[in-house]
Amino acid sequence: MPQQIPCLWFDGQAEEAVTLYTSVFPNSRIDGMTRYGPGMPPPMEEGDVLTVDFTLDGQRYTALNGGPQFPFTEAVSFQIMCADQEEADHYWDRLTDGGEESMCGWLKDRFGVSWQVVPVELMTLLRDPDPARAQRATQAMLQMRRIDLAGIRRAADTADTVDA
Repeated sequence: MPQQIPCLWFDGQAEEAVTLYTSVFPNSRIDGMTRYGPGMPPPMEEGDVLTVDFTLDGQRYTALNGGPQFPFTEAVSFQIMCADQEEADHYWDRLTDGGEESMCGWLKDRFGVSWQVVPVELMTLLRDPDPARAQRATQAMLQMRRIDLAGIRRAADTADTVDA
């Protein structure tokens, strides 16, 4: 199967974004860079960065400085499946720096790229074989911005005391 390489369209911030991403994710690197040649339309100039090829923990990407025509939206996001709360907090703290928090573990970094920071245990809690426990976990998650596994566990394990 051919390799799939996501291409992220930036408005002049590709190199800055890739520098951040490769500092946040382990086993990451900048693989190469191309620059605009002569005769580029404004606002690009000869020598400006056109593309940056990079790898984040084994996944290849390309960042393109294409201009302001296509801003990022939440319609596309990248999930970061984290081993535990500590790892989730690392990504959350680094990627929300200059960005903005959203709901249920979603955030936008300072470049407008959307990420979902998901501790893998969250998926186990949301898919619990006990539907009531899974529902309590889901309801707790829906109230959160940053995922708090301890809070979701407490909610999942607390049966309603109100009689039906």
